[in-house]
Amino acid sequence: MTTTYVTWGQSRVKLTWTPSKTLPHHELITSVHGLCFHDDQLLLVDIKNRGWHFPGGHIEANETPEECFKREVMEEGCVEGICSYLGYVEVDHSDNPNWNSDSPYPLIGYQVLYRMDITKTLPFKAIFESAQRMFIEPSKAAHYCKDWHEVYDDILMNALGRK
Repeated sequence: MTTTYVTWGQSRVKLTWTPSKTLPHHELITSVHGLCFHDDQLLLVDIKNRGWHFPGGHIEANETPEECFKREVMEEGCVEGICSYLGYVEVDHSDNPNWNSDSPYPLIGYQVLYRMDITKTLPFKAIFESAQRMFIEPSKAAHYCKDWHEVYDDILMNALGRK
């Protein structure tokens, strides 16, 4: 388990990574993300207005977290593959003075994380929110992702089987 504080917009948010075999309660999952690998290279997508990051997004109605992840990866990276659940990041707004009960996110919510072993790479189409994709050495992720922090380091190490 790893914890850090980040600033999202003007809000201070506590993030705690927990490797796990069980999913959080579905109604508290705010988004699903993951690290996708092809030939030992990590997929990053250039999300419009946010920059390079690993793919992910919000669950749609009647969608499981894994279905959401597969859809988001297809939309953002144009790849398919075999998924394995890694764990979750607890997103805690308790120290966020801007959070209130009208917020679109719960006081404590969860981002679910998967690993995908890519089995099919399709031609890239910047149809959704990503402008481009690239495959990099996993050790270079912090160089490309401007908001990289120690929680992401631990998720990456977990996805690589090193933790």
